[in-house]
Amino acid sequence: MKAVGIYTLANDAVFDQLVALLNSIEVNVSPDIPICVIPYNDKIDKVKREIQSRKNVTLFENRESIQRWDNFADEVWAVHPEAKQGNLSRNGWYLSPLLRKLCAFDGEFEKFVFYDADSLAMKPLENLLDKLNNYDFVFDDWEHKKSRENAALDITIIENSGLYKEEDVRPKLHCSSFFGSKKGIFAPSELAGFKKLLIEENEIEWVSKWWDDAFLFNYMTLRCDRPLFNCTLSPNGQERTGNCANADPFVNINNVLYNQEGLKPIYRLHYMSYSSRDFARLCQGEDVNIRYRNEFLHYRFLKEPEKRPKQLKSPSIFTKSNRVLQKVANKIQAGIS
Repeated sequence: MKAVGIYTLANDAVFDQLVALLNSIEVNVSPDIPICVIPYNDKIDKVKREIQSRKNVTLFENRESIQRWDNFADEVWAVHPEAKQGNLSRNGWYLSPLLRKLCAFDGEFEKFVFYDADSLAMKPLENLLDKLNNYDFVFDDWEHKKSRENAALDITIIENSGLYKEEDVRPKLHCSSFFGSKKGIFAPSELAGFKKLLIEENEIEWVSKWWDDAFLFNYMTLRCDRPLFNCTLSPNGQERTGNCANADPFVNINNVLYNQEGLKPIYRLHYMSYSSRDFARLCQGEDVNIRYRNEFLHYRFLKEPEKRPKQLKSPSIFTKSNRVLQKVANKIQAGIS
């Protein structure tokens, strides 16, 4: 058993992002902190080779845990109102594979921090890990600021249950791209309890939308009633920062990003809303519109500077046309299936 460590979730589709994340952790967190990669699916040949090249990185291989979380996700997903209306594909990206990140609760680290693979680590984790002495979950996001229409949980339905008021729910809303927690939370017996409430008591309706694992995770952290801390609600203003590449302004100092207002250190940069294809194309030398792409390229090719594209070029009209046609074909195929 190891005292602390880091988890991420990856497969070969996000290989470039995984390498960039691992390099940023080595430079900005610690070169020695153990890291465990949870497999998103079985397409992990490149991921395995990368893991073998790093002394402190391992692959999560607890198949029982993976199967338990897959089963939990599939059974709960199946009773969601959108699933009943036929709006969800059981092979969709938003189903069980994403919830595999919660295998971290079954892993070997007593305390851990999870990063989505489409992130860059920007500072050490000691302060966050120290908070786990008093809290069971630590988050760092602004989900609690979203309107009722866009919140992770349906606050109106939850209030109508009589169990919680909005002031109880809102400060506990969070995303799932970055969080700290502890081993042993959400044991099999607790998952069985959640499943009973979600399916038999119809609390699945508390989860209003369904394109992100964060929504189910929000339900679980609310319903388990464990102490939770969100850095963006901290009384210490130095802890309240942005983290999203596509929304927040940052300042680069020696390839480390700081919150533009007050130059406050940030835990990580999250490239949400950019696809893995965008990053693959960027790494192949294509001029892709990704904010903070130079920072990404720095960390992606930190150990292989000779492979970094010397110049970024726009794709040809032929390539652009083919991509549009492929998108149309994919949509038609999805509609048929």
